[in-house]
Amino acid sequence: MQINTQDHSQPILPQTELRPPETVMRLERMGSFFPTRLSFLRSLLRDMASQKVGLSRFVNALDDDGYGHCVYEVEFDNSIFSLIAWSSPLDAENRTDRVIAEAWDSCFVLFDGRPTAQDIALLGNEATRQEAGRYDSRVLVLSRANKSVRLFDHVVDALSKGQQPDEKAIRATGYLMRTTAVYGNGKFGLADRSNVVERGSLALPFRLEMLTVFLIREFTLDLANHVARVRGGAEATQLSDRLSRQLGVGNSTGLGMAPFLIGHPVLINNWMLVRETALARVRKAGRASPSLRAEFRALADHATRHLEEWNVPDETEQKRIETLRAEWTRFRLTIDGLLDTDQPWDRMIEESMASSVDLQELVVALVLEPQGELVDGLCDCMLATYDTLLDPAMRIDTLRDLIEQHYGWALSMDLEAEEATAMVWYVSEEKLEPRFGASDVVDGDHQAMPHDIPAKVQAVYAELKKLDNGGSVAWLLAAHPQHRAIVRRIQTIGVHPYGEVRDNLLSENMRPIDLLRCKLSFFGASKFDPKSDRWTRITLYQGAPRLGQLTPLNAADCFMPAFGTP
Repeated sequence: MQINTQDHSQPILPQTELRPPETVMRLERMGSFFPTRLSFLRSLLRDMASQKVGLSRFVNALDDDGYGHCVYEVEFDNSIFSLIAWSSPLDAENRTDRVIAEAWDSCFVLFDGRPTAQDIALLGNEATRQEAGRYDSRVLVLSRANKSVRLFDHVVDALSKGQQPDEKAIRATGYLMRTTAVYGNGKFGLADRSNVVERGSLALPFRLEMLTVFLIREFTLDLANHVARVRGGAEATQLSDRLSRQLGVGNSTGLGMAPFLIGHPVLINNWMLVRETALARVRKAGRASPSLRAEFRALADHATRHLEEWNVPDETEQKRIETLRAEWTRFRLTIDGLLDTDQPWDRMIEESMASSVDLQELVVALVLEPQGELVDGLCDCMLATYDTLLDPAMRIDTLRDLIEQHYGWALSMDLEAEEATAMVWYVSEEKLEPRFGASDVVDGDHQAMPHDIPAKVQAVYAELKKLDNGGSVAWLLAAHPQHRAIVRRIQTIGVHPYGEVRDNLLSENMRPIDLLRCKLSFFGASKFDPKSDRWTRITLYQGAPRLGQLTPLNAADCFMPAFGTP
């Protein structure tokens, strides 16, 4: 299987065989993914750096306490975008990361163009109500965030006295604010992505959301500096560039994100296929030059610092990190020898297979990192321009073959075992948000989400065995219309094999956090900090330069953020 960039005049580069979907699309491995240079925020930073994107216009309408609004305007991909940020007082009892919250420290919209004063006033009334508000197609993204109050107050207090804040405190948290939602693509009346398909790279997955978060980071840093300057007067100072780099944007992500990977098989296939194709290209590359060997050794040392600085309160996850540190320490000793072989990157991947999937996927991220010339063009292939398709003319025996080829894992499951169907994905009545719980919590089948894929596959396969091979899918669905959705999915996976998670999503052993980490790695998230197996905190853009400081040389600085000893 091969993939090429959108520039079809370029030859397809040599590559090894791809790792098969049976290996890649398992929850344990997906839950071990690290962000790579293919991640959405990384490709955004490279594009912004190449276009020398800076602040085109800035409006500061904050009062002395930091309440009011700001407008950040940037020109990118021949378009003007404005982040409008509103800051409001918030009582401690109302500050929560839960989706049911009704008030936040700050709210944001990414506006298509330059808003007028009337636009800002009208949108302020809507954005501060978030889901309860309504928007038009000029609003591309809607978001909100809460302060990390203890760190924010510490930073402001230190700066107001002319001092830099404690670096250990900054590193321990990594952000001044964390978002609790970043909405786009038509929700609440926002612009549909079809509006930007013809506007350069903006149609790439989550490109506008990542731009929004990057500008939110600017606001959080400016807000702290503003409040400190007002409070301290002539004595106050600004946050240093070094410490600003250590602050990204936090995010709290729960079950609402997980079903995305199940509901968009074509898109997920393209993400995974790009990642695996990039790896296959790198593995095929020959002997590394002296400069590339030196660059990779520096990356390896950087990864060591990143792992040392990555600590979480959860005991289970902390032990997992410590195990990875120990494995990486041993693996690091082999790197110099592997770099001197004829195919060093392929050898590294092969050698990593003796260790945990965490170590394996860490090595994947590292071998991709210095290979921009081989892999960066693949980012243009991560779109999905169509959804799943149904082929009613397909022969019965062809559909049966597809099931046996791509769903053997589902056919082999014993779904009579109690643990196989102990859990259920369902939609909550209160917020219409995805939930995951014991199967007896669902009040009626109308609440259940269609994630019982092995059961559906087994049911349609049983019907197929009764039918003549030469018949068509149309005849099957005419007699059994309840199989339409799963037949469509099977046909889709036949063409897009990396679009299906090859595990039982209803098992009592299923960990939704694996789906979350997989998707967040494609965003470019780092410092995963799970609070349970159903939600996590992460950091975006930690280590990245600020707006206006981006260059092609420093755009990669947020890869596995690490800062060394203060």
